[in-house]
Amino acid sequence: MNQYLTIEEIRDTFINTKLEENYNFLEEDLEKLASAFVMAAMPKIVRTERNMCINFVRTLNGPVAQALEDKRGAL
Repeated sequence: MNQYLTIEEIRDTFINTKLEENYNFLEEDLEKLASAFVMAAMPKIVRTERNMCINFVRTLNGPVAQALEDKRGAL
């Protein structure tokens, strides 16, 4: 179900996160929560990466960066 994190990564992150209470989630529920958080953050991650790419290209070649921004959008 989750294409960004393995169940091991999800489990390790959960175990290593200092929570206020003790929780006992099913592995499937942890995977659903992880997927939901990743998908909720995805638009901001994509936007940030795109802007970072355009800004980097701008340091090398302004017209190419402008064309990239025009094509892909800076969002």
